[in-house]
Amino acid sequence: MKQYSFHVIHGPNLNLLGEREPAIYSTLTLEEINNRIREFAMSKNCEVRCFQSNSEGEIIDYIQNNRHCDGIIINAGAYTHTSIAIRDCLASINIPCIEVHLSNIYSRERFRSHSYIAPVCIGQICGFGYYSYIVALQALIHYVENYSK
Repeated sequence: MKQYSFHVIHGPNLNLLGEREPAIYSTLTLEEINNRIREFAMSKNCEVRCFQSNSEGEIIDYIQNNRHCDGIIINAGAYTHTSIAIRDCLASINIPCIEVHLSNIYSRERFRSHSYIAPVCIGQICGFGYYSYIVALQALIHYVENYSK
């Protein structure tokens, strides 16, 4: 079985998880979430690198510099609803990407229900807290094993 290499990208304000609106995002820190993602990835013989930035340009640079991996999971945070630049970057790299959100963006403020990112992704998972990342990783593994070139 091939070992896959995936990247998990966390956008703005996710570095404040654990203290930021715990009723919405839980009390888990970003590092705790990353550790759970890595543990699950190891159990599936996958390598996962996690990255967080509050800067749109740094997220774009990271995607471009790591475009030869097997897939990306991205929680673009508020950039989901505003960034055509991140959308265009993901569209240009031609690797499978899954959009993730901790909360159900469709049950929150109306502006959160529009995603520039989703149309260039193979799927979107939201509303399951940190487990959204685990489901996304399972789906990404299934996708690359069965549908990628």
